[in-house]
Amino acid sequence: MIGRLSGTLAEKFPPEILIECAGVGYEVTMPMTSIYALPELNEQAIIYTHFVVREDAQLLYGFANTTERKLFRLLIKVNGVGPKLALAVLSAMSADQFVSCVAHDDVSGIVKIPGVGKKTAERLLIEMRDRLKDWQITSTTPATDAMPVQLSTEQTFINGFSDNKGDAINALISLGYKQVQADKAVKLVYTDGLSSEDLIRLSLKSML
Repeated sequence: MIGRLSGTLAEKFPPEILIECAGVGYEVTMPMTSIYALPELNEQAIIYTHFVVREDAQLLYGFANTTERKLFRLLIKVNGVGPKLALAVLSAMSADQFVSCVAHDDVSGIVKIPGVGKKTAERLLIEMRDRLKDWQITSTTPATDAMPVQLSTEQTFINGFSDNKGDAINALISLGYKQVQADKAVKLVYTDGLSSEDLIRLSLKSML
């Protein structure tokens, strides 16, 4: 199993990145909370990974630290929760915020995550309660207030939007938000001068 990658951060197209290690480029899908914590392009980065082998694909999921990876591995053990939904959870909130929601039975906070309905939220709270009972909360910093991410310069065009808007909408759709939700959230927070990373961060914050 591939457990960690150390190399040069070559590309960022949230929620995916490309990291070059010893001449090999690895495509890794990451939650936004982890992407915010990455260094700038062409700098050295260490990513903790979870390797998934399916009949039709081999997938690498990456995390900025072992805490996020640990929560990801606990989430995908819940009935009905796969890697995509686990990534959506960790993109919407930090590990500590999720643990706090579970500790306080905060269904309303969980259902705001894309792809999580009331029944799934209730199942998450029930099944994760025992698994997280010994979890030590290490930070109270909101995930949406984390450091921004520097995106690659390639333009993305979606529904007439280009550059920063298109990048932000594309990232939100990849995380599980519907086209209408993504468009609305980006329009709500958009002002001239905002970078793509700021649009993603503020859009996620506006939907929680």
